[in-house]
Amino acid sequence: MQVSSAGSETPRTVDRDQIAALEPLIRPYVRHTPIITLEARDFGLDAPPLALKLEFLQHTGSFKPRGAFANLLTRPASAAGVAAASGGNHGAAVAYAAMRLGIRATIFVPCITSPAKMERIRGYGAELVVVGDRYADALAASEDFVARTGALDIHAYDQPETMIGQGTVGIEIEKDAPEIDTLLAAVGGGGLIGGIAAWYAARIRIVAVEPELAPTLHDALAAGRPVDAPAGSIAADSLAPRRVGELMFPIARRFVERSVLVSDEAIRSAQRALWEVLRVAAEPGGATALAALLAGAYRPARGERVAVLLCGANTAAVDLDRAS
Repeated sequence: MQVSSAGSETPRTVDRDQIAALEPLIRPYVRHTPIITLEARDFGLDAPPLALKLEFLQHTGSFKPRGAFANLLTRPASAAGVAAASGGNHGAAVAYAAMRLGIRATIFVPCITSPAKMERIRGYGAELVVVGDRYADALAASEDFVARTGALDIHAYDQPETMIGQGTVGIEIEKDAPEIDTLLAAVGGGGLIGGIAAWYAARIRIVAVEPELAPTLHDALAAGRPVDAPAGSIAADSLAPRRVGELMFPIARRFVERSVLVSDEAIRSAQRALWEVLRVAAEPGGATALAALLAGAYRPARGERVAVLLCGANTAAVDLDRAS
């Protein structure tokens, strides 16, 4: 089925047709973020030119507004507004989308959420509730709030509309970099890579990249089903839910070639490399996909054309108040 007007039937699957149908609906509200191509040797790699999708230039500093607007433009909100649990980026996106559309938003985050992300959420006018130590704690609090108030729940990744919205990243990558053989993308709950994988449907190689301390998809693929995984890492506020989404998992089994793991030190090194080479201040989750290349967790074949999705930059790494 295609995504249509508010109140339409909730889709049970995510596929290329749904993503194509939704894209014109959210296009007035999201940016078509650029791809830049640079010499791989700029990062010390012996490989063909590298394509970087700069999705951190999206509204709110991450890819998340795509899924947020997909929900709010196709599902009716109640008088209680909308609610979302988040490590930070999804909450900022829902808050931003609700602000643009004049809808009340209540966002639940754990205490590990970065101050930069909390500031964004408050800045968009949402009510911010900080609860628990991990995303799972915020999710439980959000679900209780929805049950009590009737607010519209917008899940960060395990929601059809969310995945369909994130899949529009794939439309842009295919249009702007049709020559690529492989896309590397970071994974938390899997909404982004699930949507992109559904768009490409095995027409390119898609490789998931996860922190060693938060291997949600890696462990699920090994077990043959979503299972609880560790939720550590310096990228825990964006890449460490308890388990990968049920909705995306069948898509990942079919269309994601593999998941590779990277250490926290590799993620830090990728952050430093992005700053030194491009003056890009990426958050840990936003640099995780590049870390797979720089640390050798993913080694392209000779001549393989690789794109890397830089998905978020909500970090206080650059202190503008002290800049001279």
